[in-house]
Amino acid sequence: MTITIEGVAATLFALALIHTFSTKFFESLASRNPQHAGLLHLLGEVEIVFGFWAFVLVVCMALLQGSEAAIDYAESRHYTEPLFVFVVMVVAASRPVLEAVRSAVGALARLVPLPTPLVLAWMGFALVPLLGSLITEPAAMTLAALMLAPVVFRRDVPERVKYAALGVLFVNVSIGGTLTSYAAPPVLMVAAKWNWDTAFMAATFGWKAALAVLVNATVITIALRRHLGQKPAPDSTRPPVPVTVSLIHLGFLAAIVTFAHHPVIFLWMFLFFLGFAQAYERHQSRLILKEALLVAFFLAGLVVLGGMQQWWLAPIVSGLSDYALFFGALGLTAFTDNAALTYLGTLIPDMSDSAKYMLVAGAVGGGGLTIIANAPNPAGVALLREGFDDESVGAGALFLGALPPTIVAAVAFLV
Repeated sequence: MTITIEGVAATLFALALIHTFSTKFFESLASRNPQHAGLLHLLGEVEIVFGFWAFVLVVCMALLQGSEAAIDYAESRHYTEPLFVFVVMVVAASRPVLEAVRSAVGALARLVPLPTPLVLAWMGFALVPLLGSLITEPAAMTLAALMLAPVVFRRDVPERVKYAALGVLFVNVSIGGTLTSYAAPPVLMVAAKWNWDTAFMAATFGWKAALAVLVNATVITIALRRHLGQKPAPDSTRPPVPVTVSLIHLGFLAAIVTFAHHPVIFLWMFLFFLGFAQAYERHQSRLILKEALLVAFFLAGLVVLGGMQQWWLAPIVSGLSDYALFFGALGLTAFTDNAALTYLGTLIPDMSDSAKYMLVAGAVGGGGLTIIANAPNPAGVALLREGFDDESVGAGALFLGALPPTIVAAVAFLV
C-alpha cells in the first residue's frame, strides 16, 4: 500500500483533534503523577497541540518526499494571521490600553442605573465583541477576556457557569466581527474575491450578528447575576497611567490594526512599541509575550496542518445544497479553522450568492464551538484558563457551553 502525504496529514490532523479534546485529561494526570508532571503539563497545553503535530507532519514529509519538499511546503504557508494575533494580543493587553478601555467602559456603566458588575459583564459580552468589527476579533477577544476575568472567570464560580460564559464570549466574538469586511478572519478570506465591502457586510450579516450578540449577552448576564464579582479596584501602589502614554499605546494599536495584512509593517511597529514600553516601564505591567507566543504557535501549527486538508474538505463543501452547506459549515467549523473553510469556498467556481452567504454564515456561526474553530479562541483560552479547574479548558464542556449561543446565532443568520 502506497503511503501518501495527504493521508498522513489527515491522520495527524485527526490525532491533533483528539489531543485537543484530551488536554484536560493530561492536566489531571499531571496532578496525580508529580514525577512526570512537567511532560504531562506540556501535553496538556492546548496551545502546544497543533504546533507539535505540525512538526510531526514536516518530519513525515521530509521522510517521504525529502527535506527540500518539506522545507518548501513549510515556507509556502502564510503566517500573517499568527504573527498578527501575537502582536495585537501583546499591545491590546498592555496596561495603558487596558486601563483606558476599562475607564471608558466604567464611565458608560455608571450611566446605567444597574449594579456596576452586571453592566460591566454585559459590556464585556456584547459591546467589546461588536467592537471587534473595528479593532479586529483577536484584539476584541484579548480585551474582553481581560475585562471579564476578575468579574466572571474566577475559581469560586461553578465550572458549568464559566463554560456557558466562555461559550457566549467565543460565539459573540466570532459573529461580532462581521459588521465590517476586514475584522473577522473567515470574512477576510472571501471579501476581496467576492467583492464584499463593509456596507455589504453590515447590511447582510452585521445587523443579524448584532441582534444575536445582544440576545446572547443579555441571557448570560442574567444567568450570571448571582456569581458576578466586584469591579477590580485600581492598583493604588502604582501611579495612574498618564493620558499621553495611553494615547500613544492606542495609536500603536490602531496602526497595527490598520496594517494587519502587512506583516513587515506591523512587526516593525511592534518593535517600536516594545522600545516605548521599555522606556516607560514604570507605567507597564508584564507584557503577555509568553501567552501570545503560545497562541501564535498554535495558529501557525493549524496553518501547516490545515493546508493539507483541502483534498477531503473541498469536495464536501462543493457538493452541498444551500441549507446543507450552512449546517455543514456550522459543523465542520468545530473541526477546522473557519477561515480555512471559507477560503475553500473561494476555490469553488460559479458559486451562487446564496451559497456564499450560507457558507460564511455557517462558518462564523460555529466559530465558538471549539478552541480551533476561530483564530481568536486560543487567545481567550490562554488568558482565562487560570480561572478553571486544573487551569485547563475542557473541549467537551466548551462545546456544550457554546451550543445555546450558537443556536441563537444560527437562527439569526437564517432569518
